[in-house]
Amino acid sequence: MAAPGGARRWPLLLLLFGLVHGASAVFVVKDGNGTACIMANFSAAFLTSYDTKNGSKSVTFELPASAEVLNSSSCGKGNASDSSLVIAFGRGHTLTLSFTRNATRYSVQLMRFVYNLSDTGIFPNSSSKETKTVESVTDIRADINKKYRCVSSQQIHLRNVTITLRDATIQAYLSNGSFSTEETHCEQDGPSPPSPTAPPSPTAPPQPSPTPVPASPSVSRYNVSGANGTCLLASMGLQLNVTYRTRDNTTVTREFNIDPSKTTFGGSCTARLVTLALRSGNLLLVLQFAMNASSSQVFLQGVQLTMTLPDARDPTFRAANSSLRALQATAGNSYKCNAEQRVQVTEAFFLNIFRVWVQAFRVDGDKFGPAEECQLDENSVLVPIAVGGALAGLVLIVLIAYLIGRKRSHAGYQTI
Repeated sequence: MAAPGGARRWPLLLLLFGLVHGASAVFVVKDGNGTACIMANFSAAFLTSYDTKNGSKSVTFELPASAEVLNSSSCGKGNASDSSLVIAFGRGHTLTLSFTRNATRYSVQLMRFVYNLSDTGIFPNSSSKETKTVESVTDIRADINKKYRCVSSQQIHLRNVTITLRDATIQAYLSNGSFSTEETHCEQDGPSPPSPTAPPSPTAPPQPSPTPVPASPSVSRYNVSGANGTCLLASMGLQLNVTYRTRDNTTVTREFNIDPSKTTFGGSCTARLVTLALRSGNLLLVLQFAMNASSSQVFLQGVQLTMTLPDARDPTFRAANSSLRALQATAGNSYKCNAEQRVQVTEAFFLNIFRVWVQAFRVDGDKFGPAEECQLDENSVLVPIAVGGALAGLVLIVLIAYLIGRKRSHAGYQTI
């Protein structure tokens, strides 16, 4: 077991990774001799739902900078048996990574999250004050004496909680008390890890077979509020364009409309991130808006989708991108576009947005700020103006030609 005070938290490493995320930190577990046996460097976001008097509400929150490694963390016996990293934050929330190993590999055999619904800072107006525990196996594994490296966002689903790890470096059973120079990459990164500022680059699927296009989705109004009032207003219709392989190994592209009458929504407000989460049956769509502090530009920078496709070879479809820059407007203004917006999230997933009007961060009550029109709408106005101008010019040219011709015809006669 780690000696009291042996587990400590190193200085924060502030990372810019697509969205403006919470701080990434190196968490360290040491044995009784003060030698590090586990090191982990990552940032994490938590998405879950809870019950209020007004129904279910979704919430997203980050692993905060104040998170600490607990002394209940363990190096195992002789750094050769099961070990664990326990991180605590807030009012009684803990994230535990339990490690196991064999002769050649080690893995995070289990990830457990304990959260306290009486923490009103994260779960305002919760109808329950109990502490809940969720856990799941993971696919985090690496070769012995190598660090696990995953630049891409990685989602771990623990019943009704989704944990997204970002830019993760994890190693257990350390041989020299620090990260190894060799690493095992996660499947999401592929053969070589992408740049932290680049969007995920999943393998491009084969050319899909076309399918019928459904009618445009219904437009609905959404809002998200926090301790300081409303932080998001949105009116839009949402459609998912998904490419996947069916059970008979056929690649298809299908479009699914978000039905507002069957959808619940919620979200969260922080100084750097505004989140809108929509849940419909086995579908969860998360939109994350960020603000560039230097330019005061607000934009959609993160989209996450988890849904079930019964006819797919892999029924659980997941896609995420935290490096977008769509629906952009100046802080205090709203973004408005009547034309369809197609946002490419990954090679296999496009988010189609219809008749969107959205404003994040500096929102005055329930009213949209001054609208910044999209380029497509401006072009649609300019086209009829240009056509009208061309027609007017043509009429003017014909009229001038007629008058000149008439004048010349009179010039051939003399008065008697």
